[in-house]
Amino acid sequence: MRILQPTGNPDHFFEKLACAPRAALLLDYDGTLAPFCIDPQDALPYAGVRAALDTLMAQNDTRVVLVSGRWTRDLLPVLGLKQIPEIWGSHGWERRFQDGRTEMARPAEAALCALVEADSWIDEIHARGGRSEFKPACLAIHWRDLDAATAADIGAIVTENWALQARDTGLALHHFDGGIELRVPGRHKGNVVQAIHAEMPDALLAYLGDDTTDEEAFRELADTGLGVLVRNELRATAAGLWLAPPGELLEFLQRWAQVREDRHACA
Repeated sequence: MRILQPTGNPDHFFEKLACAPRAALLLDYDGTLAPFCIDPQDALPYAGVRAALDTLMAQNDTRVVLVSGRWTRDLLPVLGLKQIPEIWGSHGWERRFQDGRTEMARPAEAALCALVEADSWIDEIHARGGRSEFKPACLAIHWRDLDAATAADIGAIVTENWALQARDTGLALHHFDGGIELRVPGRHKGNVVQAIHAEMPDALLAYLGDDTTDEEAFRELADTGLGVLVRNELRATAAGLWLAPPGELLEFLQRWAQVREDRHACA
């Protein structure tokens, strides 16, 4: 485990975890628990991740929450867990409780109309080899594994059309690793951290993620919990700890489970 900041010392965090009355582990999926794939349905968890999460959930001592940019319905088929955890999808616009209940926030009508209007230029992106993904409150354009010139060309198409139509109706442009999103503003992964913390004010929280879309969550935990950057290459981040998947990721999950299993009463 490679420490980016003194406050990110994993030993110090796990000492606090051993004493915490409650704990919540928030996890991004793609790029964090599973490798990126051109077809999202091929993105299965790294070897050992399912077993580690099954152990955590069976202990009933940690609230496990998946926080993804994916539409929740597209995430469920790839998990393969014995229990389905709580899931916040579409960057926090939708929530699936562990008992299967769902909630969906309603974006502004004008912003939704702007997403629909993207159909007028999406074929141009597909013709260049890009892939589009419509989700609640978001249109994602993917160019992963395309050459740099083609990716730049696709990015220019999205940016130009956003400037012409989407920006005027309130959509925000967000870059991520391997693509770009047109997103209805108002929800992000940091809001999920806020919601979980409000529901569990006495809990110790950690958030594991890989992409720039996870930075809002890292910032929310800068003073109260632990943000963990999970990726092979280090980049600028608000996270306090950097782990390389899958080995260091598995070490962290397994250590979490062991600490909560063995935790003792603190004075």
